Amino acid sequence: MKFGIDRLLADPELRKPLEGKRVALLAHPASVTADLTHSLDALVATGLNVSAVFGPQHGVRGDLQDNMMESPDYTDPTYGMPVFSLYGEVRRPTGQSMGTFDVILIDLQDVGCRIYTFVTTLLYVLEAAAQHGKEVWVLDRPNPAGRPIEGLTLLPGWESFVGAGPMPMRHGMTLGEMGAWFIQQFGLDVDYTVIAMEGWQPEAEPGFGWPPERPWINPSPNAANVNMARAYAGTVMLEGTNLSEGRGTTRPLELFGAPDVDSRAIIAEMRRLAPDWLAGCTLRDIWFQPTFHKHVGQPCSGVFIHAEGPVYDHAAFRPWRVQALGFKAIRALYSDYDLWRDFPYEYVFDKLAIDVINGGAALREWVDDAGAAAGDLDAITLPDEAAWAEVRRPFLLY
Repeated sequence: MKFGIDRLLADPELRKPLEGKRVALLAHPASVTADLTHSLDALVATGLNVSAVFGPQHGVRGDLQDNMMESPDYTDPTYGMPVFSLYGEVRRPTGQSMGTFDVILIDLQDVGCRIYTFVTTLLYVLEAAAQHGKEVWVLDRPNPAGRPIEGLTLLPGWESFVGAGPMPMRHGMTLGEMGAWFIQQFGLDVDYTVIAMEGWQPEAEPGFGWPPERPWINPSPNAANVNMARAYAGTVMLEGTNLSEGRGTTRPLELFGAPDVDSRAIIAEMRRLAPDWLAGCTLRDIWFQPTFHKHVGQPCSGVFIHAEGPVYDHAAFRPWRVQALGFKAIRALYSDYDLWRDFPYEYVFDKLAIDVINGGAALREWVDDAGAAAGDLDAITLPDEAAWAEVRRPFLLY
């Protein structure tokens, strides 16, 4: 198969509309071609006039570990063009940076989750392009989590940098498809082109979204592999809790735990509360010791989520429910556990982080309600998931 960048490089006719124009590139470390050349180098080599580079959260180089760590603007040391950060002093492109190009190529590897901030950056670039009369091209890439949909729809008034619009946590779209939905949803007047992939089969084994012949390159520092991408729609909720999500270990966002919990008891309680929600994956009790971040230096009892191997069932695995069930089990075992982390999350200061992450308070309220069962969460979530399947249908390219 071919990613969007590879099709653009291979076909001079596709590049023809870019001739004579100033071209910007929005990219990160995973913006590479089939032979692992960075897209910036490959585009410059074609003779295109690349006049500016933009970087999302974690930067063009992907060197900043945690959330809310800002990247500066700088001058590219190889080519001398300006590099603008969209996760520094600004989140949206400024008028000054928008004046450096005619067309912006977006070549970002996403992980298929609303909260992954590249989705919101795409919207902000589209809005700025509409305002300034610029063209936007998305060089499409796979959604490594595939097509499954899961989670509650973000509620009106809960928009944030981790919640661009009314979609569920696991949206099942590529960025190229998402851009088209944004344009329709927000009524944007923008010249928009998708260089689609060739041969992407999101339902095909064994990748189910990620072609196994392509090496995985971290799109952000803690996105280490496809297992993380599959689990992330659930494990990202740990950022709103006092449980460790594994930052400071070699497998972040694939596990959860803390020094003061019993992971075997948690797994047993999860199986008791909602065994059907654990289909398609394997939970393994582990010990880990973070070298930084939450519970640094402390041995933690943890649960590792394996969305891989012979037991993995792509259609059955529901990471958002798996992680919600982990929270519910901890509430059942430790009723007074200080679960919800109270700190500014992605520059939202007046709401709990777990609610910002979920685009509303319903998930937290379900966890904290001792009388609420699995069916109660399904009752409010299943309609949202079914509705999104219909909303996204006209925008699917593959």
